[in-house]
This record gives sequence, C-alpha cells and structure tokens, in this order.
Amino acid sequence: MTSAKTSLLTGRPLDGRVAVVTGASSGMGAATARRLAELGAAVAVVARRKEKLDALAADIASTRGRVLVLPVDVTDRVAVRTAADQVAAELGPADLVFNNAGVQLISAIDELKVDDWQRQIDLNVTGVMNVIAAFLPHLTAAADRGAAADLINMSSIAATRILEKYSIYSGTKAYISHLTRLIRIELGRKNVRVSAIEPGMVDTELPDHVTDPDASALMSGLLHDIECLRDTDVAETVAFITALPRHVNISELTILPTAQPI
Repeated sequence: MTSAKTSLLTGRPLDGRVAVVTGASSGMGAATARRLAELGAAVAVVARRKEKLDALAADIASTRGRVLVLPVDVTDRVAVRTAADQVAAELGPADLVFNNAGVQLISAIDELKVDDWQRQIDLNVTGVMNVIAAFLPHLTAAADRGAAADLINMSSIAATRILEKYSIYSGTKAYISHLTRLIRIELGRKNVRVSAIEPGMVDTELPDHVTDPDASALMSGLLHDIECLRDTDVAETVAFITALPRHVNISELTILPTAQPI
C-alpha cells in the first residue's frame, strides 16, 4: 500500500472512473490497481495467474474498492476482446487503461534463444496491441462524452539505453515508446491522453526471469548498491498522470532511482 509519506494525491480524485490494469498479478500492476482503487476508480485486474488476482481483489475489496477479476492471457486477441466486453457489462466502459503486462528475458544474440525472443515479442508487443485494440473504443467514447480518457503504456529505460544482451527486450520497449509517440498524434486530437512510462530499476519480480549471469550480476548489483524504485512509486506515477486535468497530457515520463548510474 502506498504510504502517506510517498503519496502525492489525497481524497478520491478518480471517483467514477473505470480502470483496466494488465499484468496485475504482481509488482507494478498489482500496486497500481490498489492505488487506483484507493483513489476511487473501479478496477478490472487482468493477468494469467487467477489465484494472485483473487488475492489482490480480496485486498481491494477489503477497503471497499470495486474490482473485477479477469484471468486473461493478453496474447490471446479474442480473450482480450471478450474481457473488454465484460468490463463494459460489469463496471462500465473503461476510461483508464494501464497497459503493463510484459516479460524480460535477457541473452546474447548469438545464443539464438529464439523461443525467448518470440515470447517477448508476443507479450511485450502483440499483447500491448491486443489491449489497445480491445479498449480503444472505450477510451474514445469516454473522450467523446467529455470525460478524461487515459492510455498508459509501460515501457522501460531499456528503450533508449544501450545495454549488452538486452537487444530483444530493448527492441520491444523501443517499439512501445515510439508507438506511444505516434498514436498520441492521432488520439490526442480525439482528447484521449496517451502516455509512456519508462522506469529504471524497480524492485519487483521481473528480474527473477533473468537467467543470463551478466545481466543478473548487473541487476543484483544495482539492488544491493542503490535504493531502487518500489512498485508503489510507479503506481503513484500512474495515479498522478491520470488525476491531472483533462487537457494535460504527460506524454512520456522517465522515472529513475536517484542513484541509478545507467
């Protein structure tokens, strides 16, 4: 839970809004779902691990938050479209989408770990596009009726940093960052705010997926040497972006631990 010490927002500035959070079973997704609910939004939590979503939903419901559990693999386009229909039917059309699901698998390019390459492309690129396709009609409808509408895509500083062995992961995140810049031109005219968040080192389970020894050493060194971002820091950033007045769009935001050198 976000502490009063780090909280930028008070009250319920997101009352009446309907949020969708993908990758919600842990880390930044779970923390963001909790924070948006705390600020008044009804929240649909989306991920593959139903047992973790159920635990998150119980946590949110215990503070009188309104939550919908959707155990969905975002790489399945039909399933994501069905989930969008469920959100509309049970909570109302979404006006806030945190497109957060992703995976990080690091290896040297000449190791030819093509299954890992494909998994990252499927989730980090195709999954993101499936969510946009399913929920964009919700967002444009919200904007048409004069409400705030937010699409926030989770990228990474890896989108712009040159990090050895991160080629496929970095490529997927570079796609997300540039996609966000491009679609903002179209959707901004429709009063849909589009944002990319590019965090540095966050203390979540994502590094647990990394098996490459050099990348693991880099991450464990950072975790040991500096105070890394917490998932609640990212959650607070999402909350801040979405609570701004409708005419204000933070289109791209890099958030780093103060002491992170790269």
